Amino acid sequence: MQTDSASLDPEERQNKFFALLSVALGLFSLCGSIIPVCGAGLSILGILFGVFGRKSENYRIAQVGTALSALGLLIAVMYAIFVYIAGSPE
Repeated sequence: MQTDSASLDPEERQNKFFALLSVALGLFSLCGSIIPVCGAGLSILGILFGVFGRKSENYRIAQVGTALSALGLLIAVMYAIFVYIAGSPE
């Protein structure tokens, strides 16, 4: 049975929102990791919101968002290193 979101504690509602926002930012960071600055920024925000969202009932969703964001950050950093190495003259 679903709980009514209006009857939730405001802090719990905010933490659930942070957990869902972490997943969304994690997905966007995976897509945006082609541009390392965008992907890294979205990943860092996703990780932060995932950490704050872990205090909610949606603990697993926050964990997934944190993992997706961490993966996006890893891809963005690796791609930035690859572009730097490929673009440097020998």
